[in-house]
Amino acid sequence: MRIPVYKPLMAILAAGVLSACSSSAPAIVSTPIENIDAIPLKVADLSDAQLKSWANSDLSTDTIPGMSVDKAYAEIIKNNKPSTVIVGVVDSGVDIDHEDLKSVIWTNEDEIPNNGKDDDKNGFIDDVHGWNFLGKTVEENMEYVRIYRMLKPKYDGKSESSISTADRAEYNQYLAAKAEYEKEMADSQGTLQQYNQIKQQLTAAHQAVSKELGTEDYTKEQLSDYKPENQQMQQYKAMLTQIQNNVDENIPSAIEQLDEAIEYYQGRLDTHFNLDLKGRKTGDDPYDITDTNYGDNQVSGPDPKKEDVKHGTHVAGIIAADRTNNIGIKGVANNAKILVVRAVPDGDEYDKDIALGIRYAVDNGAKVINTSFGKYFSTNPDWVRDAIKYAADHDVLIVNAAGNESENLDNKMVYPNDQTPENSTEIADNFLTVGALNYDYGSGLVATFSNYGSKNVDVFAPGVKIWSTVPNNEYEFLQGTSMAAPEVSGIAAIIRGYYPKLSAAQVKQIIMDSGLPTTATVIVGGDSSKTGKFNTLSTSGKMANLYNALILASQVANK
Repeated sequence: MRIPVYKPLMAILAAGVLSACSSSAPAIVSTPIENIDAIPLKVADLSDAQLKSWANSDLSTDTIPGMSVDKAYAEIIKNNKPSTVIVGVVDSGVDIDHEDLKSVIWTNEDEIPNNGKDDDKNGFIDDVHGWNFLGKTVEENMEYVRIYRMLKPKYDGKSESSISTADRAEYNQYLAAKAEYEKEMADSQGTLQQYNQIKQQLTAAHQAVSKELGTEDYTKEQLSDYKPENQQMQQYKAMLTQIQNNVDENIPSAIEQLDEAIEYYQGRLDTHFNLDLKGRKTGDDPYDITDTNYGDNQVSGPDPKKEDVKHGTHVAGIIAADRTNNIGIKGVANNAKILVVRAVPDGDEYDKDIALGIRYAVDNGAKVINTSFGKYFSTNPDWVRDAIKYAADHDVLIVNAAGNESENLDNKMVYPNDQTPENSTEIADNFLTVGALNYDYGSGLVATFSNYGSKNVDVFAPGVKIWSTVPNNEYEFLQGTSMAAPEVSGIAAIIRGYYPKLSAAQVKQIIMDSGLPTTATVIVGGDSSKTGKFNTLSTSGKMANLYNALILASQVANK
């Protein structure tokens, strides 16, 4: 799974509140964007419209570190539409009836809808728009919780000296899972307690000041002009000023963000760390890769409200939301069809579902697969690695999110991946890992939460406050490397549509080589005391850029 990014919110709140209290290969003759280090930093705050579309911006003209999507459409793509490319979205599921997505959802033309038969003989009945490997499953444990629960009866209370050589690796995995479970459980309990304390103080301050000002929606100016008559109200004003300056000018909105965070961490305690949870509702053995007769075609999930498919719906919109309907947003790619693979629950994914999901997408024609999920423990990583190799053998590019824990992946293993910290040799040449950028061009360029790594992260792309589709015809800001990966999947889809003879490996290299480089010194991992050169934080040292990628793809394809 990809954990929502609430930690920065808590850091700000805690500091402020607690202290105060086509199929052709067109030749492109455009000039690539270069010398970005000479571009002045943007001083003014982004407007609402700029924020909602910042990932499409051009650094050279807007001083916003987007992917030059609008520039590419205006100057290169124009009214042309490359051939259709199927993009597999392996995620939580997608609201396929969303107003901005329904026209871009892949349809299996060889399957007769809802006749209860496997018309195309691919082993999946009525898989019209993809496959749901989770069935009715929604909530799940973290992988280390499952490992701890599974091995606890065998190893609980045993000393290392009593463990046989044959069981030593499994015993060490048990100890690591147990330690992670206890740490994460304690952290979530502590975080939840802090959030509740902050909310209590913030709510009291807001109610008191609202009564004084006669409105709940007071502005920064109104709060600044307010003259408290006692020390308590002075403390309330200071607290609310911190929130308005650092979180949200609208205090009720800031309280809503707190409520979301409280709900999330309470949910983690109820499900992710619940040793008694039996979340899987598929009837299969998740530890038997040959047990494949499970799941259904309900790619929008079992919840009529579709709340559990928000993540996948947001990802799908970034890649391919309809650019022609004059509603909602415009996805990066105007030629993508989204093939939905529901395989990531609210909790950690099973390796079996991911491995079979990748293979399903490959077998049904996907040329790009987006994998915006990940975990730090894995019981059957070889199944997923074999699926990555299978995709490589079938010339399919996998675009993967780096993760949101501010970790250096050169030192810490994450799953899925195409290499390990111990061995930087890639198992395949089709796996592209993406870190997240902030819209702030300067020292804060790298998202505070983004993982990084000169060997294990390939490129960076916009991932902070990304506006995209969510279920039931709505739109929302979400952030994470989960949002950065689909930005790059969109670039890949366009390249593969215009230049279908380019291999997955070539497209990966083009995206990396054509990105925008900068020698800027940036904050790493959200720690202001820790800085580094941006060009050392990924293999390419660059920011993905559609405009430049199309120019380079043209040059490579027309050699």
